[in-house]
Amino acid sequence: MKNEYMTPKSTAHYRAMLSALTILIALGIRSPPLHAACTLDPLNGTPPGGVKLQFITFGDSLLDTGTYQQFAKAKFGGGEFTTNPSKLFIQDLACTYGDLLIPAFQGGFGTPLVPSGGFSYAQGGSRVSMQPGIGHDTSGDPNSDFQRETTVPVTQQINTYLFIYRRFRPNQFVMINGGANDIFFNLAAAQQIGTPAAAQAAQQAIVQSAIDLAGVADTVIAKGATHVGLLNMPDLGNAPQGFSSADHGQSLTQISQLFNATLNSQLQSKNLLHKVIVIDLFTIFDNVVANFQDFGFKVSDNGMACNAQAEIDKATALKLENPASFNDSLFCSPGTYTTPTAPEDFIFADTVHPSTHLSAIVAKAVEEQVASSGLMN
Repeated sequence: MKNEYMTPKSTAHYRAMLSALTILIALGIRSPPLHAACTLDPLNGTPPGGVKLQFITFGDSLLDTGTYQQFAKAKFGGGEFTTNPSKLFIQDLACTYGDLLIPAFQGGFGTPLVPSGGFSYAQGGSRVSMQPGIGHDTSGDPNSDFQRETTVPVTQQINTYLFIYRRFRPNQFVMINGGANDIFFNLAAAQQIGTPAAAQAAQQAIVQSAIDLAGVADTVIAKGATHVGLLNMPDLGNAPQGFSSADHGQSLTQISQLFNATLNSQLQSKNLLHKVIVIDLFTIFDNVVANFQDFGFKVSDNGMACNAQAEIDKATALKLENPASFNDSLFCSPGTYTTPTAPEDFIFADTVHPSTHLSAIVAKAVEEQVASSGLMN
């Protein structure tokens, strides 16, 4: 998931699969000054989740624990798609089950990908099955695969894992996401062409990405995975990117609903709904936005914790090519926060990615859903 582009039409109704708000209220709505992340205790044989599992992720920036961190940390003090330094929700969830989730590969921004010993295969900017992703170099240069963000598609991420390890094991938890970058890519292409036919083609491509994502879950299960989580599409219209768009996010909300309806239908047709924990990010995000003050936020979806212009100014000072492209949370650090307490005050780090505070809320909500799914035994 990356933070660019917007627009056209689509219709579809998506019915939430759980009441995330009920879960969050049950956890207690409060506003601590800082959120304590899970800490691994090597002396404790049983982690907080009750069972020890190895976590594996395939997807985009929501699950990318640092593919591009070598460059982003060195140049900007960033490293992940949030208000750095902090953990993504998936890292806290992995910690709950006794695992330290680190990238499988690191590179990009001029450096080829190299194995880094972890099992987070997700990469910021990746699409489900297509390349280029958002942020990938499209110049045709011989080094274009790693000149910017590498954005290896989710399907290829899984093929890379299976080439090495062949199958998944019962002591593993596999978390999957994707599709947001397919939405951004296809809507941007349709907007550039500006015809009804282009808008229809974009919608069809987005629907296909949801079908492909269900196929990813099917492959993972067929290859032995017994603990599988799948993130649905958050409401892209209910984020700063939607707020600032011409229709204030209506089109992005509709396309997010279409994606989720297609994904759910495909999972049902493949008889996977009882084998996969579908994490309802759409409802979780929407409930937080609608009740942001109750959750301890000061700013809803009309602001960003990271100062994009400050990041661009930093890139300009570093004499980086195309400094305007260094404007999202991957390059965010305390020096470029909008305010000193921005990670706690703002829901979103940039136009689409969660802040530290929102990540903590998502981590608790997902932890509750995973624990109550019946698939963790």
